This record gives sequence, C-alpha cells and structure tokens, in this order.
Amino acid sequence: QVQLVESGGGSVQAGGSLTLSCTASGSTRGTNFMGWFRQAPGKEREGVAAINSGNGWTYYSDSVKGRFTLSQDNTKNTAYLRMNSLKPEDTAMYYCAAGWIIGAPAVVALRPMNYNYWGQGTQVTVSS
Repeated sequence: QVQLVESGGGSVQAGGSLTLSCTASGSTRGTNFMGWFRQAPGKEREGVAAINSGNGWTYYSDSVKGRFTLSQDNTKNTAYLRMNSLKPEDTAMYYCAAGWIIGAPAVVALRPMNYNYWGQGTQVTVSS
C-alpha cells in the first residue's frame, strides 16, 4: 500500500503563488506516477499535473501550463506543485495521487481513474 500526505494549501490573492507538497510512503515500488488533481464545487475532478517518478517527465493540463511546475525530491520521496500567477478559477480542493501507468501520454497521465492512491486533499482559495 501507498500512503500520501499533503500540505501547503491556503488562501492567496490573484497573481500570488503557493507550493503544495505530497510525500509518499509504503510500497511505492508499485507506483510510477504521482499526480495532482483538483475539484471545485459542482465540477468534476480534473487532472492538473503529473510526473513519471522514474524518469522525471512531467505532464500538465492546458489551463495551468506555464504557470504550475511539478517537481520531485527522490531523497524525500516527495512531489511539489509550485503554483504561480494564481487565478480565481484555480480555487479548488487539490488532491495528490499515485498510480501505475504504462506508456502514458498526457491525456492518460492526467486521468483520475488511472490513480488508485489518494491524499486527503488541501484547499486552495484564490481571491480576486
């Protein structure tokens, strides 16, 4: 099993920045991708960013590309989501997830159903 612990959510003004952290523990050899997803009230959960933990390749949704950066620290088994130039539409509950994906293009790496381990979620609120 894999356990995920998230932190870093909060409230910021539009144009501000936040960094989310996700630390994985347990049987992580059974996973090769870590991703960030978000869900706003009344909307479906959507993929934001994902990283291949083995080679470091990253994937981003069009809505955050150029503003968000996903990185990893292998010594800490932790993934970070740096969010810059935040907009009110970025307001959502953000979830960290881990899974096993083979031959993943962006559309697959950002699909929630391909992840089977999830964190508790952390709220991000961006005011105008």
